[in-house]
Amino acid sequence: CIVDFTMASCAKKTKMSDIYESAATSLGLFSSPCLTKVELRVVCKGISDRDALSKPDPCVVIKMQSHGQWLEVDRTEVIRSCINPTFSKVFTLDYYFEEVQRLRFELYDMNSSHNGMREIDCLGAMECTLGQIVSQRKLCRALLKQSNTVGKSMITITAEELTGNDDYVELSFSARKLDDKDFFSKSDPFLEIYRVNDDGTQQLVYRTETVMNNLNPVWKTFKTSLNCLCSGDHERILKCTVWDWDSNGKHDFIGEFEATFKEMRGAIDGKQVQWECINPKYKVKKKNYRNSGIVILNQCKIIKMHSFLDYIMGGCQIQFTVAIDFTASNGDPRNSCSLHYIHPYQPNEYLKALVAVGEICQDYDRCAISTVSHDFAINFNEENPECAGIQGVVEAYQNCLPKIQLYGPTNIAPIIQKVANSASEEVHTREAMQYFILLILTDGVITDMADTREAIVHASHLPMSIIIVGVGNADFTDMQTLDGDDGILRSPKGEPVLRDIVQFVPFRNFKHASPAALAKTVLAEVPNQVVDYYNSKGIKPKVPSEFEAPRTFGH
Repeated sequence: CIVDFTMASCAKKTKMSDIYESAATSLGLFSSPCLTKVELRVVCKGISDRDALSKPDPCVVIKMQSHGQWLEVDRTEVIRSCINPTFSKVFTLDYYFEEVQRLRFELYDMNSSHNGMREIDCLGAMECTLGQIVSQRKLCRALLKQSNTVGKSMITITAEELTGNDDYVELSFSARKLDDKDFFSKSDPFLEIYRVNDDGTQQLVYRTETVMNNLNPVWKTFKTSLNCLCSGDHERILKCTVWDWDSNGKHDFIGEFEATFKEMRGAIDGKQVQWECINPKYKVKKKNYRNSGIVILNQCKIIKMHSFLDYIMGGCQIQFTVAIDFTASNGDPRNSCSLHYIHPYQPNEYLKALVAVGEICQDYDRCAISTVSHDFAINFNEENPECAGIQGVVEAYQNCLPKIQLYGPTNIAPIIQKVANSASEEVHTREAMQYFILLILTDGVITDMADTREAIVHASHLPMSIIIVGVGNADFTDMQTLDGDDGILRSPKGEPVLRDIVQFVPFRNFKHASPAALAKTVLAEVPNQVVDYYNSKGIKPKVPSEFEAPRTFGH
């Protein structure tokens, strides 16, 4: 029996259960490659006057939680005598989709009679995650007073992606009158482009195919990111070399030239840009030497590649579904040896994985309800099988275990097909409104492998990703096959997946690591999968309306 939950963010904060809190607090911050940067802007309204004779001098401090402690990241300027400040200070933060980044905004009255910040000067505070701000673009909440009561002051945080050099460029090169390096035939030329780094080292950016027996080759058009090509620096030196290919690997040097992307941009309007291909040795030895040919850039086309945040900030919701394996191989939940055993102080592996991944995904769905369905409603309410947020799912999981009978087989295809049916409806909209993530938690070998492969191949055409976490010490060879990292997954009929959408991770690899490491591993590929799907379909993100009202939530 596999049960699925459609996850969403819980807009109203409620008290966590002990087990949930135990699992959640074990999540730590760690270093990982930055996905992108975001800029946060702060506005406050309705700041209460503590002193009837003067207005407050507000300043907002932003803090980030690290290993259970709040550390100051930055602060705004002080605006004198203002109850509705719009701060000019912009906070720039690294954004990681696969991490829970907890933020705290504290509003202070910086009266000129003293320096520094004292507890009595704090006019209110608000806590949230960076994911909540990013997913809503404009988060508006009431500030809590020191007594944790809701005050009249409001704070609005607006997020904007700090656009970098994530665009792609399409280049088309050819050459004419290259030197002939072969005795019995003509040269077989290929072109290499190297980026010259700040430390003088060279990084290969692209190598063209070899055009056989041709002194006037036309190489295939290729695409590369501006980051890869020139690190976003349009004036960075690019070292380009032309070679005559030899089968023994000892290619003959024809010539070289230097270029910059700034020069290449001259071919954007269809105009050709060309460089002399020079062999330095010939230039020194041959008195009448001019060049070893001409290399021509026939086309330079900049392709705007939309980012994961473009789609999230454009209103795309992450629909998160969890499927939990309730087969008998897990053991009787009342037995301490069972994988489903609920220890009073230590969460089991199912709970750890659920909280680690769910804590992150729930921030990206704007609905406030979690749906529970499939073979039975886990909250035992068939008419309204819903529970609130990740905490509600955890509590429903705990409550149902004593009331159910575990049995087999372990069939995964039905839950994949169920989520795929919802994703299929999204395809017809031709808009980036919903992307579906299915998290499968299972303890063993699946019994419907052929149907599962067929379902995954079908799902690879849809706005959908599948994460499988193997719980326990079973043989997960089949799961590794579904991942497709060792080869292209195919259906029983031989049809290949359109794109790689499955990520498998055995939980036992993370027993001695922070659960946050599990979340990082299983979610790290999701942003690229979202972008790849919508870009392949030519679906652009919606542009947020400047007049869209912020979403306001009580605390």
